[in-house]
Amino acid sequence: MAWVEHHYPDATALADALALRLRDACANAIAARGAALLSLAGGRTPFPAYRALAASEGIDWSKVVAMPGDDRCVPHDHPACNVAALREAFATAHGARIETLTATDGDTNASLAQARTMLSRHDAPFDAVVLGMGDDAHTASLFPNVAGLREAMADDARDDAFALTPDPLPPEAPFARITLGFARLSRAREWHLAVVGARKRAVLREAQARLDPIAMPISAFLHASDDSSHDRTLHIHWSP
Repeated sequence: MAWVEHHYPDATALADALALRLRDACANAIAARGAALLSLAGGRTPFPAYRALAASEGIDWSKVVAMPGDDRCVPHDHPACNVAALREAFATAHGARIETLTATDGDTNASLAQARTMLSRHDAPFDAVVLGMGDDAHTASLFPNVAGLREAMADDARDDAFALTPDPLPPEAPFARITLGFARLSRAREWHLAVVGARKRAVLREAQARLDPIAMPISAFLHASDDSSHDRTLHIHWSP
């Protein structure tokens, strides 16, 4: 997968540009196939883009389905729940369907079953995927070196969703996770990576320089092999 970097003066400009690209992805998908399917990262960086996207005019939101790329195994009323945050961000996009990877009570086993059942109903390629990246080079909940990561990073994985537990647990979010795997996330028509700050740009530069999916999971997306049936450009959106 090749990459193209888009630099912005600040996080607001990044959000506005990403929202426009996602709006175009939805419009093009609806025009071409009658529906749009999105996988959206959590975290602080992309949510202003989601709110701007939800305020866009001219989209038939009843034809749009979005889901988190990963979520914490917590009850849906917990502040750490990604799907709850997405539902709030898209509150003005009347008719949009926000799917969940997790069970209402956050039980890990029930959540994994929920995610795999839901994804079986949405097996088309994503029209757009938004990824984030942590300071440790994780993306979605594909954390470096955790148990089960090799299976989740396999490009021929039979399952689309995986239950992973970061080790060590991040103190700000000490929960098991349900995440889409590399194969499912990379099967998309557009890829966007949103990152902010000098520290993350340094991590990104390291991941661009070497392919090491287990130590630096984001590198798998940066270095994915070419597929002539898709434009495999990863759009990197960065601001200070």
